[in-house]
Amino acid sequence: MSYIEDIRALVGHAPLILVGAAVLILNDAGELLMLLRTDNQSWGVPGDMMEPGERPEETARRETREETGLTPGELTFFGVFSGPEYFYRYPNGDEVYNVSIIYTAQDVKGAVSVDPAEHSRMAFFPLDHLPEPLAPAIKPVLDIFIKARPGI
Repeated sequence: MSYIEDIRALVGHAPLILVGAAVLILNDAGELLMLLRTDNQSWGVPGDMMEPGERPEETARRETREETGLTPGELTFFGVFSGPEYFYRYPNGDEVYNVSIIYTAQDVKGAVSVDPAEHSRMAFFPLDHLPEPLAPAIKPVLDIFIKARPGI
């Protein structure tokens, strides 16, 4: 079992504060890599929760590899996001308050490979035409990211 599964065995669906990391991957055209989740049919970005002893950068790289087959090169810190707008109730009833450490990357290597247990599609989208629905925990991050980019 994973760390979170171990905790869930003790507390059930009660709200947890969980720290995770994600990567906003941009291609040369400035488009954002998005993945369609299989659990809630919403679009998100590569990332997930940290494991004990893991650094945020390690989480971001691990999750990107696991979810996309890609390995990011240089990660640029974008920000830490938390608060009531990052609350999420999973389809199974688990409740979390996310603390998300977000990075950006443009240099990625590897062969694209979507994990069908987690995602059904992966594609790049222009920032002014992102797919809907967006995963609730990433939507406020993307709103801030887009506002911070001139010309969008």
